[in-house]
Amino acid sequence: MTIAEGQRAGAAAQARVVRPRRHPLRGLGGALKYVALALGALVTVLPFADMFVGALRSPADVFANPPRYFPSDPQWGVYARVFRELPIGTWLLNSVVVTATITGCQVATSTMAGYALARYRFAGRASIFRMVVGAQMFPFFLFIIPIFFILRFVPLMGGNDMAGQGGAGLLGTYAALVLPFVVTWYGVFLMRQFFLTIPEDLAEAARLDGASEWAIFRRIMLPLVKPAIATLTLFSFVYHWNEFIWTMTVTRTAPDLQTLPVGIYLLQGAFEDLDQKSLQQAALAISILPVVVVFALLQRLFVSADIATGVK
Repeated sequence: MTIAEGQRAGAAAQARVVRPRRHPLRGLGGALKYVALALGALVTVLPFADMFVGALRSPADVFANPPRYFPSDPQWGVYARVFRELPIGTWLLNSVVVTATITGCQVATSTMAGYALARYRFAGRASIFRMVVGAQMFPFFLFIIPIFFILRFVPLMGGNDMAGQGGAGLLGTYAALVLPFVVTWYGVFLMRQFFLTIPEDLAEAARLDGASEWAIFRRIMLPLVKPAIATLTLFSFVYHWNEFIWTMTVTRTAPDLQTLPVGIYLLQGAFEDLDQKSLQQAALAISILPVVVVFALLQRLFVSADIATGVK
Protein backbone atom coordinates (compact mmCIF):
# COMPACT_ATOMS: atom_id res chain seq x y z
CA MET A 1 0.00 0.00 0.00
CA THR A 2 1.32 3.37 -0.99
CA ILE A 3 1.50 6.36 1.31
CA ALA A 4 -1.39 8.05 -0.50
CA GLU A 5 -3.57 4.97 -0.18
CA GLY A 6 -2.78 4.76 3.54
CA GLN A 7 -3.76 8.38 4.05
CA ARG A 8 -7.05 7.81 2.21
CA ALA A 9 -7.76 4.73 4.30
CA GLY A 10 -7.06 6.63 7.51
CA ALA A 11 -9.37 9.48 6.48
CA ALA A 12 -12.11 6.99 5.65
CA ALA A 13 -11.69 5.32 9.05
CA GLN A 14 -11.95 8.65 10.83
CA ALA A 15 -15.10 9.43 8.88
CA ARG A 16 -16.63 6.17 10.07
CA VAL A 17 -15.97 7.00 13.73
CA VAL A 18 -19.29 7.29 15.52
CA ARG A 19 -19.43 10.53 17.47
CA PRO A 20 -21.18 10.34 20.88
CA ARG A 21 -24.68 11.69 20.82
CA ARG A 22 -25.36 14.71 23.02
CA HIS A 23 -27.86 14.01 25.76
CA PRO A 24 -31.11 15.89 25.02
CA LEU A 25 -31.45 17.08 28.63
CA ARG A 26 -27.94 18.50 28.84
CA GLY A 27 -28.91 21.85 27.35
CA LEU A 28 -32.06 21.94 29.45
CA GLY A 29 -30.03 21.54 32.64
CA GLY A 30 -27.84 24.51 31.73
CA ALA A 31 -30.90 26.63 30.99
CA LEU A 32 -32.50 25.68 34.32
CA LYS A 33 -29.29 26.66 36.11
CA TYR A 34 -29.36 30.15 34.63
CA VAL A 35 -33.08 30.47 35.38
CA ALA A 36 -32.43 29.56 39.03
CA LEU A 37 -29.58 32.10 39.22
CA ALA A 38 -31.79 34.78 37.68
CA LEU A 39 -34.57 34.06 40.19
CA GLY A 40 -32.08 34.22 43.05
CA ALA A 41 -30.76 37.56 41.81
CA LEU A 42 -34.32 38.86 41.48
CA VAL A 43 -35.18 37.83 45.04
CA THR A 44 -32.03 39.58 46.29
CA VAL A 45 -32.57 42.82 44.36
CA LEU A 46 -36.34 43.10 44.83
CA PRO A 47 -36.31 44.43 48.45
CA PHE A 48 -33.83 47.16 47.49
CA ALA A 49 -35.84 48.06 44.42
CA ASP A 50 -39.00 48.22 46.51
CA MET A 51 -37.22 50.60 48.90
CA PHE A 52 -36.38 53.04 46.10
CA VAL A 53 -39.74 52.70 44.35
CA GLY A 54 -41.75 52.78 47.59
CA ALA A 55 -40.45 56.25 48.41
CA LEU A 56 -42.00 57.49 45.15
CA ARG A 57 -45.51 56.25 45.96
CA SER A 58 -48.18 58.75 46.87
CA PRO A 59 -50.87 57.95 49.50
CA ALA A 60 -53.26 57.14 46.63
CA ASP A 61 -50.83 54.52 45.31
CA VAL A 62 -50.42 52.97 48.75
CA PHE A 63 -54.18 52.45 49.21
CA ALA A 64 -54.90 51.55 45.56
CA ASN A 65 -57.00 48.44 44.93
CA PRO A 66 -55.64 46.40 43.26
CA PRO A 67 -52.21 47.30 44.69
CA ARG A 68 -49.78 49.18 42.45
CA TYR A 69 -46.11 48.39 42.52
CA PHE A 70 -45.07 51.23 40.23
CA PRO A 71 -46.52 54.60 41.31
CA SER A 72 -48.90 56.29 38.88
CA ASP A 73 -47.55 59.72 39.84
CA PRO A 74 -43.93 59.32 41.06
CA GLN A 75 -43.01 61.77 43.77
CA TRP A 76 -39.47 62.49 42.57
CA GLY A 77 -39.17 65.47 44.87
CA VAL A 78 -39.09 63.26 47.94
CA TYR A 79 -35.34 62.67 47.58
CA ALA A 80 -34.66 66.41 47.42
CA ARG A 81 -36.89 66.90 50.49
CA VAL A 82 -34.71 64.47 52.44
CA PHE A 83 -31.78 66.88 52.21
CA ARG A 84 -33.94 69.94 52.86
CA GLU A 85 -36.01 68.72 55.80
CA LEU A 86 -33.65 66.28 57.52
CA PRO A 87 -30.08 66.71 58.83
CA ILE A 88 -29.03 63.82 56.60
CA GLY A 89 -25.84 65.61 55.57
CA THR A 90 -24.62 65.54 59.19
CA TRP A 91 -25.70 61.94 59.64
CA LEU A 92 -23.96 60.94 56.43
CA LEU A 93 -20.74 62.71 57.39
CA ASN A 94 -20.71 61.08 60.82
CA SER A 95 -21.32 57.65 59.30
CA VAL A 96 -18.50 58.10 56.80
CA VAL A 97 -16.02 59.34 59.41
CA VAL A 98 -16.82 56.67 61.99
CA THR A 99 -17.10 53.75 59.56
CA ALA A 100 -13.98 54.66 57.57
CA THR A 101 -11.93 55.13 60.74
CA ILE A 102 -13.06 51.83 62.26
CA THR A 103 -12.52 49.95 59.00
CA GLY A 104 -9.02 51.36 58.57
CA CYS A 105 -8.09 50.54 62.18
CA GLN A 106 -9.44 47.01 61.93
CA VAL A 107 -7.60 46.30 58.68
CA ALA A 108 -4.35 47.64 60.15
CA THR A 109 -4.55 45.78 63.46
CA SER A 110 -5.82 42.56 61.89
CA THR A 111 -3.10 42.37 59.26
CA MET A 112 -0.30 43.05 61.74
CA ALA A 113 -1.63 40.73 64.43
CA GLY A 114 -2.49 38.01 61.92
CA TYR A 115 0.99 38.21 60.39
CA ALA A 116 2.66 38.00 63.79
CA LEU A 117 0.58 34.95 64.80
CA ALA A 118 1.24 33.23 61.49
CA ARG A 119 4.96 33.89 61.03
CA TYR A 120 6.71 34.57 64.34
CA ARG A 121 7.52 32.09 67.08
CA PHE A 122 7.20 33.59 70.56
CA ALA A 123 6.10 32.52 74.02
CA GLY A 124 2.33 32.46 74.44
CA ARG A 125 1.53 32.48 70.73
CA ALA A 126 -0.73 29.42 70.99
CA SER A 127 -2.55 30.89 74.01
CA ILE A 128 -3.15 34.17 72.19
CA PHE A 129 -4.54 32.34 69.18
CA ARG A 130 -6.89 30.31 71.39
CA MET A 131 -8.09 33.56 72.95
CA VAL A 132 -8.70 35.01 69.47
CA VAL A 133 -10.77 31.98 68.47
CA GLY A 134 -12.64 31.82 71.77
CA ALA A 135 -13.43 35.55 71.85
CA GLN A 136 -15.52 35.18 68.71
CA MET A 137 -18.12 33.23 70.68
CA PHE A 138 -19.05 36.28 72.77
CA PRO A 139 -21.26 38.93 71.13
CA PHE A 140 -20.47 42.60 71.57
CA PHE A 141 -23.74 43.14 73.47
CA LEU A 142 -22.21 41.46 76.53
CA PHE A 143 -19.57 44.18 76.81
CA ILE A 144 -21.68 47.28 76.20
CA ILE A 145 -22.14 48.16 79.89
CA PRO A 146 -18.48 47.62 80.95
CA ILE A 147 -17.16 49.56 77.95
CA PHE A 148 -19.67 52.34 78.60
CA PHE A 149 -18.42 52.81 82.18
CA ILE A 150 -14.77 52.58 81.11
CA LEU A 151 -15.26 55.43 78.65
CA ARG A 152 -17.39 57.35 81.14
CA PHE A 153 -14.74 57.36 83.89
CA VAL A 154 -11.57 58.00 81.84
CA PRO A 155 -9.36 60.28 83.98
CA LEU A 156 -8.71 63.83 82.77
CA MET A 157 -11.01 63.49 79.78
CA GLY A 158 -14.34 65.19 79.18
CA GLY A 159 -14.17 67.20 82.40
CA ASN A 160 -13.11 64.27 84.61
CA ASP A 161 -10.56 64.68 87.36
CA MET A 162 -7.72 62.27 88.18
CA ALA A 163 -10.25 59.88 89.73
CA GLY A 164 -12.46 59.91 86.65
CA GLN A 165 -15.23 61.92 88.31
CA GLY A 166 -17.01 65.15 87.48
CA GLY A 167 -17.49 64.89 83.71
CA ALA A 168 -18.68 62.68 80.89
CA GLY A 169 -15.32 61.19 79.96
CA LEU A 170 -15.13 60.19 76.31
CA LEU A 171 -18.87 59.83 75.91
CA GLY A 172 -20.31 62.05 73.23
CA THR A 173 -17.11 62.05 71.17
CA TYR A 174 -15.91 60.31 68.03
CA ALA A 175 -13.44 58.39 70.20
CA ALA A 176 -16.32 56.68 72.03
CA LEU A 177 -17.74 55.53 68.69
CA VAL A 178 -14.43 54.21 67.37
CA LEU A 179 -12.29 52.86 70.25
CA PRO A 180 -14.41 49.77 71.14
CA PHE A 181 -14.06 48.49 67.57
CA VAL A 182 -10.39 49.15 66.82
CA VAL A 183 -9.61 45.41 67.01
CA THR A 184 -11.77 42.63 65.60
CA TRP A 185 -11.11 39.03 66.58
CA TYR A 186 -12.61 37.74 63.36
CA GLY A 187 -10.25 39.93 61.33
CA VAL A 188 -7.18 38.67 63.20
CA PHE A 189 -8.26 35.07 62.63
CA LEU A 190 -9.03 35.68 58.95
CA MET A 191 -5.70 37.36 58.20
CA ARG A 192 -3.72 34.72 60.10
CA GLN A 193 -5.26 31.96 58.02
CA PHE A 194 -4.40 33.76 54.79
CA PHE A 195 -0.83 34.51 55.85
CA LEU A 196 -0.32 30.81 56.60
CA THR A 197 -0.95 30.00 52.94
CA ILE A 198 2.01 32.12 51.78
CA PRO A 199 5.28 30.15 51.42
CA GLU A 200 7.84 31.04 54.07
CA ASP A 201 10.56 30.87 51.41
CA LEU A 202 9.50 34.29 50.11
CA ALA A 203 10.27 35.94 53.44
CA GLU A 204 13.53 34.02 53.83
CA ALA A 205 14.69 35.11 50.38
CA ALA A 206 13.89 38.72 51.23
CA ARG A 207 15.85 38.47 54.49
CA LEU A 208 18.86 37.13 52.60
CA ASP A 209 18.63 40.18 50.33
CA GLY A 210 18.79 42.43 53.38
CA ALA A 211 15.11 43.43 53.62
CA SER A 212 13.87 44.49 57.04
CA GLU A 213 10.89 42.82 58.70
CA TRP A 214 8.71 45.85 58.04
CA ALA A 215 9.72 45.86 54.35
CA ILE A 216 8.90 42.15 54.07
CA PHE A 217 5.50 42.72 55.62
CA ARG A 218 4.63 45.84 53.62
CA ARG A 219 6.16 45.11 50.21
CA ILE A 220 5.87 41.32 49.96
CA MET A 221 3.20 39.96 52.28
CA LEU A 222 0.48 42.63 52.03
CA PRO A 223 0.23 42.54 48.21
CA LEU A 224 -0.22 38.76 48.38
CA VAL A 225 -3.21 39.00 50.73
CA LYS A 226 -5.11 41.75 48.91
CA PRO A 227 -8.20 39.51 48.47
CA ALA A 228 -8.32 38.89 52.23
CA ILE A 229 -7.90 42.60 52.95
CA ALA A 230 -10.75 43.39 50.54
CA THR A 231 -12.96 40.79 52.24
CA LEU A 232 -12.24 42.17 55.70
CA THR A 233 -12.76 45.74 54.48
CA LEU A 234 -16.13 44.89 53.00
CA PHE A 235 -17.39 42.99 56.04
CA SER A 236 -16.17 45.65 58.45
CA PHE A 237 -17.61 48.54 56.43
CA VAL A 238 -21.05 46.97 56.02
CA TYR A 239 -21.30 45.97 59.69
CA HIS A 240 -20.26 49.31 61.14
CA TRP A 241 -22.19 51.34 58.61
CA ASN A 242 -25.33 49.67 59.94
CA GLU A 243 -24.23 49.46 63.59
CA PHE A 244 -26.98 50.82 65.82
CA ILE A 245 -26.98 49.72 69.47
CA TRP A 246 -23.65 51.16 70.58
CA THR A 247 -24.02 54.36 68.56
CA MET A 248 -27.49 54.89 69.97
CA THR A 249 -26.16 54.45 73.51
CA VAL A 250 -23.23 56.82 73.15
CA THR A 251 -24.91 59.63 71.20
CA ARG A 252 -27.98 60.13 73.39
CA THR A 253 -26.39 63.24 74.84
CA ALA A 254 -24.69 64.25 71.58
CA PRO A 255 -27.23 64.42 68.72
CA ASP A 256 -24.62 66.03 66.46
CA LEU A 257 -22.73 62.70 66.39
CA GLN A 258 -25.69 60.56 65.34
CA THR A 259 -25.13 58.37 62.31
CA LEU A 260 -27.59 57.48 59.56
CA PRO A 261 -29.08 54.34 61.17
CA VAL A 262 -29.65 56.12 64.49
CA GLY A 263 -31.04 59.28 62.92
CA ILE A 264 -33.47 57.40 60.68
CA TYR A 265 -34.60 55.21 63.56
CA LEU A 266 -35.36 58.20 65.77
CA LEU A 267 -37.57 59.60 63.04
CA GLN A 268 -40.02 56.69 63.29
CA GLY A 269 -41.89 58.17 66.23
CA ALA A 270 -42.04 61.60 64.59
CA PHE A 271 -43.54 60.40 61.31
CA GLU A 272 -47.22 59.50 61.44
CA ASP A 273 -48.75 60.30 58.02
CA LEU A 274 -47.91 58.43 54.83
CA ASP A 275 -46.26 61.44 53.24
CA GLN A 276 -43.69 61.55 56.02
CA LYS A 277 -43.26 57.78 55.90
CA SER A 278 -42.21 58.05 52.26
CA LEU A 279 -39.66 60.65 53.35
CA GLN A 280 -38.21 58.17 55.81
CA GLN A 281 -38.14 55.44 53.18
CA ALA A 282 -36.24 57.77 50.85
CA ALA A 283 -33.70 58.36 53.61
CA LEU A 284 -33.28 54.60 53.99
CA ALA A 285 -32.72 54.25 50.26
CA ILE A 286 -30.03 56.94 50.35
CA SER A 287 -28.34 55.27 53.32
CA ILE A 288 -27.56 52.05 51.41
CA LEU A 289 -25.92 53.77 48.45
CA PRO A 290 -22.43 54.00 50.07
CA VAL A 291 -22.55 50.28 50.84
CA VAL A 292 -23.40 49.51 47.21
CA VAL A 293 -20.52 51.70 46.03
CA VAL A 294 -18.00 50.01 48.37
CA PHE A 295 -19.17 46.56 47.31
CA ALA A 296 -18.87 47.50 43.63
CA LEU A 297 -15.31 48.75 44.17
CA LEU A 298 -14.21 45.63 46.09
CA GLN A 299 -16.26 43.03 44.23
CA ARG A 300 -13.42 41.76 42.05
CA LEU A 301 -11.05 41.23 44.98
CA PHE A 302 -13.85 39.82 47.11
CA VAL A 303 -14.69 37.19 44.48
CA SER A 304 -10.99 36.37 44.14
CA ALA A 305 -10.79 35.74 47.88
CA ASP A 306 -13.83 33.49 47.73
CA ILE A 307 -12.39 31.44 44.87
CA ALA A 308 -8.97 31.22 46.51
CA THR A 309 -10.47 30.05 49.79
CA GLY A 310 -12.46 27.35 48.02
CA VAL A 311 -9.44 26.10 46.07
CA LYS A 312 -7.22 25.98 49.14
